[in-house]
Amino acid sequence: MAFVPGRRFGAGARNGLDCDMAAKPDWDAEQYLRFEDERTRPSLDLLQRVRLAAPARCIDIGCGPGNSTELVAARFPQAEVSGLDSSPDMIEKARKRLPGLAFALADLDTWSAESRYDLIFANAVLQWLPDHAALFARLAAALKPGGVLAVQMPDNLAEPSHRAMAETAAEGPWAARLAGAAEARASIGSFSDYRRWLAAAGCASDLWRTTYVHALDGADAIVEWFKSTGLKPYLDPLPAEQRAGFIARYRERIAQAYPAEPDGKVLLRFPRLFIVATRAAA
Repeated sequence: MAFVPGRRFGAGARNGLDCDMAAKPDWDAEQYLRFEDERTRPSLDLLQRVRLAAPARCIDIGCGPGNSTELVAARFPQAEVSGLDSSPDMIEKARKRLPGLAFALADLDTWSAESRYDLIFANAVLQWLPDHAALFARLAAALKPGGVLAVQMPDNLAEPSHRAMAETAAEGPWAARLAGAAEARASIGSFSDYRRWLAAAGCASDLWRTTYVHALDGADAIVEWFKSTGLKPYLDPLPAEQRAGFIARYRERIAQAYPAEPDGKVLLRFPRLFIVATRAAA
C-alpha cells in the first residue's frame, strides 16, 4: 500500500491511471521493505480466507512494492493479476519485482474499474481514504457475481505508537503546521458498519480483528517502522531541522511506552481489521 500525504491518492487522470503524482512527497519503498516479513504476514492471513476456485481477473489496489501482489499471483497463477498504487517509487519497485505483471499509477479516490474483477485485494490502504460507506459500495460494484473484496486495514490509532504522534505534533514549534496531520487517516468503522454497508451493496461479509505482536530491536526500530507509514503525514510537511526534532521527541515517548524486554526487544502491538466480502452470485 502507499499514500501521498496531503493529496490522499493524487489528482486523477483518465480513469485514475498513470496520473502525475510526483508533486507531493512520495513513499520510500526501500524504507517500507525494511520490515517486509512483518508487513507481508497480514496479506498472507487475508489471502488464506479468500475462497475462490479459479478467478480470471485479480487486482491489488494500493499494491506498494508488489509484495502483496506477489502473493495473489502465486495463489492464483491462472489469473490475470495487476496492481495499482499512487506512489511512483512503489510502482517502480513492483515492476522490477514482478516484470510479468501489469502495474499502474492510480488515484483510488476516483478510480473505477473498466470491467469487473473476481478479486479486489486491498491490503493496508483503505484507511487512507474517506467515506467508507461510499467507498466500499463502489468497490463492491466492481466485483463480478461471486467475486471477493478482501481488505485489511491497520486499526491502531488508539495504540501508544499513534497517540505519541498526535501528542508530539501538538507540543512543539511545528504545532500549527501539523494541526491537520492526524486527519490523513480515515476513521475505521465498526464491524456492524462494514457488515451493513456491504450487505446494502449485495455482499456477505466475514470480519475479524487480529492484534499482531512484533518483537523489534528497541525504540529506534519502532520509529523506523512508522517512518514509512503513520509518521509520513507528520514528517513530510516539516523542514529538515524540525523533522529531526520531531523524531527525537517522538522517540522519547516511544521509549517510555514500549519498555525493553529482558532480551532487549520491544513488543509493538499492531491491531488490524480484516474484511472478506463476497458478492452474491447472479
